[in-house]
Amino acid sequence: MTRRLHIMPEAAPELAAGLREQGAELVGADEQPEGVIVTGMFKKLNLTEVLEANPQVRWVQLPSAGIELYSEILQRFPDLTWTSAKGAYAKPVGEHALALTLAALRGLKTRALATSWGTEGGISLNGLRCVVVGGGGVAAEIVRLYKAFDTHVTVVRRTSEPVEHADVTVAFEGLDQALQGAHVVALAAAATPTTRHLLNAERLALLADGAVVANVGRGSLVDQAALAQALSSGALRGAGLDVTEPEPLPETDPLWGLENCLITPHTADTTEMVVPLLRERILANHRRFSAGEPMLGLVDPAQGY
Repeated sequence: MTRRLHIMPEAAPELAAGLREQGAELVGADEQPEGVIVTGMFKKLNLTEVLEANPQVRWVQLPSAGIELYSEILQRFPDLTWTSAKGAYAKPVGEHALALTLAALRGLKTRALATSWGTEGGISLNGLRCVVVGGGGVAAEIVRLYKAFDTHVTVVRRTSEPVEHADVTVAFEGLDQALQGAHVVALAAAATPTTRHLLNAERLALLADGAVVANVGRGSLVDQAALAQALSSGALRGAGLDVTEPEPLPETDPLWGLENCLITPHTADTTEMVVPLLRERILANHRRFSAGEPMLGLVDPAQGY
């Protein structure tokens, strides 16, 4: 069955060709679309207006894994089928989380800034006790990569449903116990009111002396003032952050001045990496939409992810 789809802001040639091969008809916002596919950033688009003018729309595909920017519109149109890119970018983001972890453990920012030979330093990831916070595709990929280093990995997620390769999986109620004495914490959870500053001063104090933190989830997951204090005092060996609060992080923020804090500008998944992965997700979901099958990356408007 032909499905009428509207793409915002426009379809790249490869995506348009793929959808047409699947039998889709690409139409304008005023041509009664059944589905809306967002490939651009939300703040530049008039998605609310399009949905208000098209009550026949049944499916909306969002371009990102984190969807906190869409929370208001999700609440306005809770009966639509919303899908996101969660899990689609797991491999590059998981890879980046591993890179940030190793950089923090090995003190690579200090060595990158060095102008002389210096002294030895750093520790190995092998044999360490790790905690991964989050239950989606990125968290699962981080677990898979960490396990290649003979680590013990505990996953903390919304439910205690086991995550493949993890040694232990617990619900969020078990976070404090999981963090006690942990050497590595990787954050890959969604930004919700309940996850804001989940890694605060009290929980940072639970970690082993010289632990490291890697955040590829959202900046709001970490109390950055508490993190800066723990890094400055030496309680933490290091941190690697691909996400901060706010973004961009102001040049005056104290985290920039710490040699044991490596910050990358939300580039765990660059445009070059994302475009083919998002195209793959959109095509898979269009096939499922047309066939009436369960879709990938389903969003729960009530939960916000």
